[in-house]
Amino acid sequence: MKFFEKIKKGLLLTHDDLLLKVRKVFTTSREGDIRPALEEALIAADIGPELAQICVDAIGRAASWEEARDIIVRQVAGALSGLGTVSPPVAFPHVVLLVGVNGSGKTTFAAKYAYAMKQAGFTPLLAAADTFRAAAIEQLQVWGRRAGVPVLAKTQGADPAAVAFDALTRIKSEPKGVLIVDTAGRLHTKVNLLKELEKIHRVLAREMPGAPHETLLVLDATTGQNGFQQAKTFLETVPVTGLVLTKLDGTAKGGIVVRIAREARLPVRWVGVGEALEDITEFDPEAFARALLD
Repeated sequence: MKFFEKIKKGLLLTHDDLLLKVRKVFTTSREGDIRPALEEALIAADIGPELAQICVDAIGRAASWEEARDIIVRQVAGALSGLGTVSPPVAFPHVVLLVGVNGSGKTTFAAKYAYAMKQAGFTPLLAAADTFRAAAIEQLQVWGRRAGVPVLAKTQGADPAAVAFDALTRIKSEPKGVLIVDTAGRLHTKVNLLKELEKIHRVLAREMPGAPHETLLVLDATTGQNGFQQAKTFLETVPVTGLVLTKLDGTAKGGIVVRIAREARLPVRWVGVGEALEDITEFDPEAFARALLD
């Protein structure tokens, strides 16, 4: 399934809600300035007040509904495209470190991402570096079996950095190896876990210069701005290179993708749009913007 079709399905709640509100502005407003009502509709979709204002200013007073829609799509696509993109793996092994708060869907995404890499012809390996949370290792192993991807794991309470080190050592001989390191969910109040995350990053970099090649911050789209506020500490702890938004199909405020990406000044790399293994897709800014209003 192409990106547009997947994201359109995932954004159904957001699309229907935003489309209804924006079209209503043009069909029910009488003569006068429609900009306040239009700005309110865009902010309600959670794209953020700054971009909402930019869209409204670009639309002006006399735009038709079709013109307004096209302008909003261009502004949203431009805002997201300007944050940059990350190229597919070219050097191997390619090491991806996943970080995020508790309940963000990080472990599930790890398996789905590994499955996507397998389908693309790479050789993925999952590292169960969440040795802190009860049943986290078993959860990743269950998902790994579903995806047909091996999981390197130790016992609960083991040193997460040692897990990451052993996994990198194991996959070094693979000509198209992709290592995905799942770490414990943590909040800014858990100083020991944040230091542990720094150690994992340091050990990977020492074992292989340039690793991890991607550090992805996984966020739950249904928690919106609150989830991002909780996760801000990660941006100060390790050099995050991109964002993953999970559970996008469960919110009517999918515009939060735009707001979070702009505030973090990071590209969105992947989005989750369902429960199945196939229900993640690499992010396409223009298709996402079209799916919001087309």
